[in-house]
Amino acid sequence: MPKTKPPASPRYMSGFGNSFETEALPDALPVGRNSPQKCNYGLYAEQLSGSAFTAPHGKNERSWLYRIRPTVKHSGHYRPIDPGLIRTAPNTAERQPMLGQMRWDPSPMPRQRVSFVEGLTTITTAGDSDAQTGMAAHIAFITRSMQREYFFNADGELLIVEQQGKLRFCTEFGVIEIEPGEICVIPRGIIFRCEIPDGAARAYVCENYAGTFTLPNRGPIGANCLANPRDFLTPVAAYEDEEAPSKLFVKWGGDLFVTEIGQSPLDVVAWHGNYYPYKYDLRRYAAIGSISFDHPDPSIFTVLTSPSGEEGTANIDFVIFPERWMVAENTFRPPWYHRNVMSEFMGLIYGVYDAKPEGFVPGGFSLHNQMLPHGPDAAAFEHASNAELKPVKLTGTLAFMFETRLPQRVTAHAAKLPSLQKNYINCWDGLPKRFNPKKKQAW
Repeated sequence: MPKTKPPASPRYMSGFGNSFETEALPDALPVGRNSPQKCNYGLYAEQLSGSAFTAPHGKNERSWLYRIRPTVKHSGHYRPIDPGLIRTAPNTAERQPMLGQMRWDPSPMPRQRVSFVEGLTTITTAGDSDAQTGMAAHIAFITRSMQREYFFNADGELLIVEQQGKLRFCTEFGVIEIEPGEICVIPRGIIFRCEIPDGAARAYVCENYAGTFTLPNRGPIGANCLANPRDFLTPVAAYEDEEAPSKLFVKWGGDLFVTEIGQSPLDVVAWHGNYYPYKYDLRRYAAIGSISFDHPDPSIFTVLTSPSGEEGTANIDFVIFPERWMVAENTFRPPWYHRNVMSEFMGLIYGVYDAKPEGFVPGGFSLHNQMLPHGPDAAAFEHASNAELKPVKLTGTLAFMFETRLPQRVTAHAAKLPSLQKNYINCWDGLPKRFNPKKKQAW
């Protein structure tokens, strides 16, 4: 494995949206009146921009990287390769005319050895990556660490939701480790290597083609609760000085490319700026809810949002359903039956989801597209309608949604998976007609 200085153990700085500076060697960062392009240690200065140069100040994203080689030396003759099961919107070549509520059981871990890139499997696509709008939902199966292999995605930002095992991301900016219950966000263009420190791993991945994820506006909630900025962690600089034949994989324009390079591209000795990867522990989310009656919208569980340009309607919302107290009186507590302009890709990290106690298991996922009705299955409805409404805490559970304003198209691979539940719609069969015009009281 490549040497690192310091060793590849994760160290972090706290805060979301901050401008950070960090160095692995003293005085590697130019300061004061020194030009940001005049570097100690024979380093090269390079700027990585995540937004247009002329973006408004509050939305301008860039970091200065001080590295052993500029990234033009980590490039070569890119050649296209088979993308495997990776697909990119609009993906019209294999469009599946599927309509209906859909749910899948977990797919088994592949028997062959696959890296993060090789095991990335697209389930849905939405929008158009070239127009920088929409998203894709993937499942990542990882049964081997990348060794002298690196990857960056030019098409979008990656939000990785770990579901099984642990993942270590060695990035240009430092090292990040996540376990089930944690997420990692790697912005567009950042190079990384993915390792599995404790064996095979599985994760849900949202590829965001549009504006970078940010914290949602809290509105009347005020300054606190939900995902608090201090709980987001950004890696401290750690670099590799490794001279060895390596491969760099690139996803660009929906295609996958590879080039051969002669060294590790994770050679950033110091950096400063506000464009970087980060992690967050979903168990630190400060949930809010009703403490009287009625049922708030699920938007109160939004962790991160990717704006669309239309105020109040997101390109993507990343929403979770964590452990929380349920105390509302005279109220139907599970999610109500609804139809929505947003399309919802949902996964279960661990535990039991209260609106679907049967058939929705950890590692599985579901898709409820625009304007298609969904809600609690018959058993959940019956239980919630008759339960004594005393305070109860939901524990040992964590589900999430990738929610977008765009329709999500199912890939050909996902449509043919044996784990697709052909009888999912039957979970609502047990809902009887209860209407009685002679009985006014709420049943």
